[in-house]
Amino acid sequence: MWWFQQGLSFLPSALVIWTAAAFIFSYITAIILHHVDPALPYISDTGTVAPEKCLFGAMLNIAAVLCIATIYVRYKQVQALSPEETHIIKLNKAGLVLGLLSCFGLSVVANFQKTAFFIVHVCGAVLTFGMGSLYMFVQTILSYQMQPKIHGKQVFWIRLLVVIWCGVSALSMLTCSSLLYSGNFGTDIVQKLHWNPEDKGYVLHMITTAAEWSMSFSFFGFFLTYIRDFQVRKHSIRYTVKLPSGGIKEIAIGKSPTFLEINYTGSNARRGASQVNHFWFGEVVYH
Repeated sequence: MWWFQQGLSFLPSALVIWTAAAFIFSYITAIILHHVDPALPYISDTGTVAPEKCLFGAMLNIAAVLCIATIYVRYKQVQALSPEETHIIKLNKAGLVLGLLSCFGLSVVANFQKTAFFIVHVCGAVLTFGMGSLYMFVQTILSYQMQPKIHGKQVFWIRLLVVIWCGVSALSMLTCSSLLYSGNFGTDIVQKLHWNPEDKGYVLHMITTAAEWSMSFSFFGFFLTYIRDFQVRKHSIRYTVKLPSGGIKEIAIGKSPTFLEINYTGSNARRGASQVNHFWFGEVVYH
């Protein structure tokens, strides 16, 4: 079995591959048709002019659906792993809302081009990057609180580094774009698709676009960390079972299903009969 066939690990994989393909295809088309400059255009600029805007919009709408599915699966997974942890339940619900708002913003960005509906496009970008960054932050906190029982420390540190990467990129993009669109560098910047090194604000433009691409890649990196979580992996799992006789017994099981039934016959049970205990993910200890 291939790694992407295990569990639902194909979802984050498909999300990253499909979204990256949307960026790459629209970028290549825009470059070939000379609609944008090859050197770091805004991601949105590569989907502003026909025909690439049609490809950009259609592919990002599908990416938004894949993102919703990935975020919902992660929500249900955390819910199953920690069914009785109140603070984790609240954070998990907050993460779901933030993630869905980010997906809605992505669809807005895809369907409202910068040069035609600038305010709407910017609102979509704020939802996508702003709510998306907060979603990553919440998921990183959840990873910290769920270690070491559910998550290893390595997963938490990787996600923390990606969140820091995203935060630095977001701060750079916000600062430089605010200066660029302050009005000191002309009023036609919104409609401008071609930049020369001699243009006023060129350096700010390049920093902003580089930060935007960097932030997008940080999102890709974060969702790739879900692949391992979404796989159905075999573990040595140890369950503590309370027997009918009142004794305690540990049972090692070599797989991790979502729901598990353990049959046992206790000393107090009628001969030949079996009793059933039900155990959820929340009671699983990974070794």
